Amino acid sequence: MTDGPRALSVSEAMGMAKRALESLTLRVVGEISEFTDRPGYKAVYFTLADGSSVMPCLIWRDAYEVSGVQLRCGMLVEVTGGMTVYAPKGRMQFQARTIAAAGEGFLRLQVAAVARKLEAEGLLRPERKRVLPEFPQRIGLVTSPRGKAVHDVILTLRRRYPAAELVIAGVPVEGAGAAGHIVEGLTAIGAAGVDVVILARGGGSYEDLMPFNDEGVARAVAACPVPVVTGIGHEPDTSIADMVADVRASTPTAAAETVAPSSEEVTARFRSAGDLLARGLRHAAQRTARRLAALESRPVLADPRTLLLAPAQRADSAAAGLARALPLRVARDRERLQLASRELPRAASTVTARQQERARLLAARLEDLSPLGILARGYAVCYDESGRRVVRSAGDVSPGDRVRVRLHQGLAGCLVESVDVEGGR
Repeated sequence: MTDGPRALSVSEAMGMAKRALESLTLRVVGEISEFTDRPGYKAVYFTLADGSSVMPCLIWRDAYEVSGVQLRCGMLVEVTGGMTVYAPKGRMQFQARTIAAAGEGFLRLQVAAVARKLEAEGLLRPERKRVLPEFPQRIGLVTSPRGKAVHDVILTLRRRYPAAELVIAGVPVEGAGAAGHIVEGLTAIGAAGVDVVILARGGGSYEDLMPFNDEGVARAVAACPVPVVTGIGHEPDTSIADMVADVRASTPTAAAETVAPSSEEVTARFRSAGDLLARGLRHAAQRTARRLAALESRPVLADPRTLLLAPAQRADSAAAGLARALPLRVARDRERLQLASRELPRAASTVTARQQERARLLAARLEDLSPLGILARGYAVCYDESGRRVVRSAGDVSPGDRVRVRLHQGLAGCLVESVDVEGGR
């Protein structure tokens, strides 16, 4: 046996490997090929692969839930963590501390988050979708002025519905800043007095279509004052703008066909409407003819004197009734007049006697209240010399004054010889 480093036990070797690997922090990108998430497990297990190698991984459940990522097979993710070794079994695996979607998978998660937000606000509800006009006079188009989509829409509208006026807002539909330009185009075309708007672009990768998943574009579609029809990408492609739009078409050509009826269809509808109108006019003419025939058969139109028959009968009946009623009314009034003439003298004498008695009573009462009646009982009224002022007290005159005394009959001029103020008490 030669001298050299001491041979390690298996446990020592595994411990050294464990310490060396766990000292490293790595960022790894790979595709999930296996995924296990069972209730009650403290960790979530998955395997990352890149076509040449595989790497078993785990992430503790609390860290997985904090990440907000919903793992599934085929998803591209980026993990941060380190390798760990389970020495008793000699197994190595990657323990992830963080995990995030990468590439297209990350974009899809972003789009799904925006879709959930808009759905919670009600922008994806079917009841808010508007009905497209049947025959739009002005059609708006928001798309790239140099893409294939603009030519497809123009050719389709020219073939199907050349009567409509097409208003185009040319904007970039991919790349940085494309979402902002699309919003500006939708705002401008909505203010241009169009009846319906087409938002379109040709096919492309998921990343190319990302401007149509922008929240600002979705809100501009919802805020457009007229209905919006989307034709973005190809049949499998569905963007958030498609979800918010009033109608989603699979391609730009299908969007143009959706907003514009074909000339054959318009002709057929006009022909059908004309047939219905002609049938309605025929029925109306037939009804009018039947009504005229019914009116002609009425007796009043055959003999105009029929119109006067009923009024004449009413006049005759009224005259007969009046002839019967007048003598009866005259006789009744004559009888009432004779009865009144007999009652009038008796009533007059009664009223006269009652009034005479009342006059006598009033005269007696008036006599009682008259000053002349008081004078008749021996009283007199003394006036001053002028006869205008009544002397009410002996203090009002002096000896030698002349006074006038009113008696029951006549006046007497007197000379005051003496005054006794206290003598009357």
